Amino acid sequence: MLRLLLAVPLLVLLVLFALSNTAPVRIGLWPTDLGLVAPLSVAILMAVAAGLLAGALLTWFGALAQRRRARRAEARVRALDAEIEGLRARLQPPPTLPPPTLPPPA
Repeated sequence: MLRLLLAVPLLVLLVLFALSNTAPVRIGLWPTDLGLVAPLSVAILMAVAAGLLAGALLTWFGALAQRRRARRAEARVRALDAEIEGLRARLQPPPTLPPPTLPPPA
């Protein structure tokens, strides 16, 4: 429900942005003559999307070392937990026998 409450206003803003920026612009690739004529809103949204994608990729690659370290630490914790359980099993005292019952004194 929260996603819907956030997504609907954002989509309305995007549609209003696209409708109010319809002037055609030429998007070109500098060293070549390749180009595309598109509405200004499309050009801006493409630039924003490219920036978001680049930022997400940089963040993901930057966190690779941390994720690897976390996986190694989790494996070490599991191994140490297993070792602790083994040591506890070895340290448990043998079961005690109930005290012998003596006949009542006569």
